[in-house]
Amino acid sequence: MPGPLSREGSRRGPRRWVAAVLGRHPVGAVLVAPYAVFLALVFAYPFGFAVWISFHDYFFTAPGVPVDRPFVGLANYTAVLGDPAVRQAFGNIVVFLLINVPLTTVLALLLATALNNAIRGRTFLRVAYYVPYVTASVAVVGVWLFLFNSGGLVNELLGPLAPDPSWLVNEGLAMPTVAIYVAWKQLGFFILLYLAALQNVPKELYESAAVDGAGRWQRFRSVTVPAVRPATTLVVIVATITGANLFTEPYLLTGGGGPNGASTSPVLLMYQRGLEQGQPDVAAAIGVLLVIGVVVISLINRRILERP
Repeated sequence: MPGPLSREGSRRGPRRWVAAVLGRHPVGAVLVAPYAVFLALVFAYPFGFAVWISFHDYFFTAPGVPVDRPFVGLANYTAVLGDPAVRQAFGNIVVFLLINVPLTTVLALLLATALNNAIRGRTFLRVAYYVPYVTASVAVVGVWLFLFNSGGLVNELLGPLAPDPSWLVNEGLAMPTVAIYVAWKQLGFFILLYLAALQNVPKELYESAAVDGAGRWQRFRSVTVPAVRPATTLVVIVATITGANLFTEPYLLTGGGGPNGASTSPVLLMYQRGLEQGQPDVAAAIGVLLVIGVVVISLINRRILERP
């Protein structure tokens, strides 16, 4: 007849199995499960399917029509890497990130630091900075087209200093203009991230620095910047990921990546090749290369920013 210890051991077996599968807090795993299923269906499966497409001769057909889609190995990647338009699109996005990410990070931190202080109209300014982020791009693109077209307000103010051709039709200025627009539009979201981080910085640190004779700039550099480093890492990575997926802004501002492809992004090129030109296999190869590039850049940024 089994004793109490043997019965207790038999009960511990399933408990250990549940703990090994669901972790120490099974309720948390159950609550996360719906979102995990959502990620698997909306992100993981489409990406895996895109990887499969990139290694096959894939093309669209009518539903239910059986066709042969042979394995072509790295042929799609070879075609992509040898395409000047693809190289130009990746070069454009590098220019975009070099302008947008530092500009967004610096402005968001400076403005969040100012809004974290007791200044007049702080609530109004917080709302004002966040409004462009929640406003649809289509709604605000018209304003920027009015400001930066050939006869726009910006050129009127600059007078003889205005560029010719104008901003959005100038091959050298189109992508920087798009980068500034995106930084302005998304600034409110990153300001909120920094404001949340600043709430956790102990005020005693600022008081101690002030007692030691540190000025406002020294307190910002020695206290604020190190204290919000985790938030800075998050801001840089999120800005990099969202910037690499640039599509709507060049599509609307520059008429689909003009002039002469100077503002074409890889995602916009994927749309053109995959849907407009019927080459989903080539578009999938571009997407896989973009994902790899974003992951590598994000890991490098994390390693640099988290370095003590």
